[in-house]
Amino acid sequence: MTGNSRRDQLNAEILESVSELIGRVIGHGEQLAQKLCIPAPFIKALHTMDCPMAMKELGKRMHCDPSFVTLVADMLEKRGLARREPHPADRRVKNLVLTEDGLSLKKRLEIEISARMPWNRALNDDERAQLLALIRKMLSADDNGAGAADDDASAAAILTAAGIAPLGTLKEVLSTGQQEPAAQVHLSSPPA
Repeated sequence: MTGNSRRDQLNAEILESVSELIGRVIGHGEQLAQKLCIPAPFIKALHTMDCPMAMKELGKRMHCDPSFVTLVADMLEKRGLARREPHPADRRVKNLVLTEDGLSLKKRLEIEISARMPWNRALNDDERAQLLALIRKMLSADDNGAGAADDDASAAAILTAAGIAPLGTLKEVLSTGQQEPAAQVHLSSPPA
């Protein structure tokens, strides 16, 4: 086997494994969202939020369209998990602030997500540190490389390989989902 074909084989196996890992991580998130009766994108929004956070910044961190952030913010407000407030320095900017219920749900999500992740169950502390260093190295190299069009194409390819539906269906789930309001979610029970 030549160097290039070995490298190509490794790259293909890495892509396949990363795609499977992403699919599993997303699957765990979807199961947790179903258990808590919330739309799956709430998990990423709550995990991403440092309070208070400008909606524009939330969109950047979630890598999504501003209209999608507005939809998520509307649903979080409707469920009593967050509220919009004017930014203290610029009243044109709206901050999204988690309520007490939102903070409680975020804390529970963080605990349950961590417990479900494969690296938490399969890797020791040294291996997790190595994994984190490698991920950061790859992210750093990627920040210096591909343009936005390449990023979109790569993301679409990875999502397709992982069997993940496009964003349009997430918007449909959020706008048509009839889950329980946050007040009915039992936030005080510890994770299993």
